[in-house]
Amino acid sequence: MRGLIVATLVFGSMSSDVLTPQLADAFEKKIVLVQNHASANSGKPRSTAFTQVETNSYLKYKAGDLLPAGLTQPELTIIGAGKVSGRAIVDLDIVRQKQSSGGWLDPTSYLTGKLPVTASGKIVTWDGKGKFELERAEVSGVPIPKSFLAQMVNFFTRTADNPKGSSIDDTFVLPAEIRRIDVDASRWTVHQ
Repeated sequence: MRGLIVATLVFGSMSSDVLTPQLADAFEKKIVLVQNHASANSGKPRSTAFTQVETNSYLKYKAGDLLPAGLTQPELTIIGAGKVSGRAIVDLDIVRQKQSSGGWLDPTSYLTGKLPVTASGKIVTWDGKGKFELERAEVSGVPIPKSFLAQMVNFFTRTADNPKGSSIDDTFVLPAEIRRIDVDASRWTVHQ
């Protein structure tokens, strides 16, 4: 689940919704419900909707331990028609120290400090699999090449189970027997 949350975080924009611990609790209860549906294996189709404000409340109040070092203040904007935008503060010094080639063509050689990184695109899911199709990425409002964002995604998706990290172009398996995810205006719905 951590990889899915991190991948989602790296792709977004600021939300003006009021975030509360109660909405974070509601999100968390829905995650448990989705996991229970997968465990029940009833064969009956089920859908669970998550709102943008519930998601961002969870990210603000409860996801801290799930976030990798160097990635803070994540927010997700759910645009609709499959499109999302994500925003997070990224400590580019950590990325540079751990991954940079140091070459003059390496963008991490020029950017330092904690800067807002945003990315937007479309989430496409089918038959228990998904893919993110990047449309735009920025650091501090300045467009960046896909390769630079790909370097950050690779760095932040490294785990003990996935030491090489993931590619921004990877097709990923949806967790908890999720068959597809629909992204509508201000909410996303998982179908199991």
